[in-house]
Amino acid sequence: MFHALRSPGTLAVTLAAAGILLVTMGARQSVGLFIGPINSSTGLGIATLSLALAIGQFAWGAIQPLAGALADRHGPRPVLIGGILLLAAGSALTPFMDTGFGLIVSLGLMSAMGSGAGSFSVLIGAAAQRMPASARGTASGVINAGGSFGQFLFAPILQGLIQAIGWMGAMGALAVMSLGALPLVNRLTGAATTRPHDSSEPTDTRGLRQAVREALRDRSYLLLHAGFFTCGFHIAFLVTHLPGEVDLCGLPPSVASTSLAIIGLANVAGSLLAGASIARYRSKHVLALMYASRTLLIAWYLLMPRSAAVYYVFAAGLGLTWLATVPPTANLVGRLFGVRHLGTLFGLTLLSHQLGGFLGAWLGGLALTRFGDFSWMWYADMALAAAAALLNLPIREAAPRTATA
Repeated sequence: MFHALRSPGTLAVTLAAAGILLVTMGARQSVGLFIGPINSSTGLGIATLSLALAIGQFAWGAIQPLAGALADRHGPRPVLIGGILLLAAGSALTPFMDTGFGLIVSLGLMSAMGSGAGSFSVLIGAAAQRMPASARGTASGVINAGGSFGQFLFAPILQGLIQAIGWMGAMGALAVMSLGALPLVNRLTGAATTRPHDSSEPTDTRGLRQAVREALRDRSYLLLHAGFFTCGFHIAFLVTHLPGEVDLCGLPPSVASTSLAIIGLANVAGSLLAGASIARYRSKHVLALMYASRTLLIAWYLLMPRSAAVYYVFAAGLGLTWLATVPPTANLVGRLFGVRHLGTLFGLTLLSHQLGGFLGAWLGGLALTRFGDFSWMWYADMALAAAAALLNLPIREAAPRTATA
């Protein structure tokens, strides 16, 4: 699986990008653990906190094309450093915020935008420009696995810190942990950007504006956006409200943090498998299978009694596709348009993902306030996953050369 990364330079770039994503995604995907403690401390209400985190979902996506464009134009180093510092600052300021507006600024804007600037669009774009095309699929899977492993590490650590020193101390610790990604920036951006030419890769001589205009007229690109929108809805709903769902069932908070950790660990395997699969099969078929599996898994969950064991099995199943949709999605964008503007074009796809994320986080809070549980959200999530599976099938994509051979 890893023979494509046998070059020391390619391996170093891949591991540096994976390490940065470990920190930025580990911090972002564990924020749902703070909802209950913040609500108990401030009394702001679940709906208010859900709105702040929903804005964070949108801000994380909105910064992606901007960060990608800046990285494409000026290089990824200043973008990554600025993002990590902003993530740390937002986390450090959150304990001092006791209003909904204050939490929107610290968690919804600063932390989310900082995490987004140090996330997929910049990291995968920077890595792709520093390695041959034959290594990109595997590399994207490893990079994505880094983010998932971050969730596996951060969720239990932060839950333990919340219980030991309170949510304010845990948030301060998160700010310090975020700064641990800074040394890896030089490892990633210090690599040479030259790579062997691949004749099968589109040669893009267009300017950025023209590339974006033409991509937004491309039917396959728009279908990819629509499918990724539903992925964002699904992930944001779960990462924000799974602790609340566990609490409604009368189970301890440790079940939620353990479930999030299991999701992250399972997605390490899922991401690596996705990276290997897109070298052999069409990415659109990999994506369709992932979304269809989510439909079946949610249906299974709704039919089962609520117990810790059910949550752990559910989390393991979710984890296999959780963020494993990123490598095939990024691969499709690269195959459609090349890598010159990959940071920007994939960033726009991530923006679509986070529009869904905004609705998943916000509507989940409204559903709990209005109906007292998340039943309607589960039904909507299941329907959207089924739609996403179908939307990916008409995307135009040639078979990978390895599969053809």
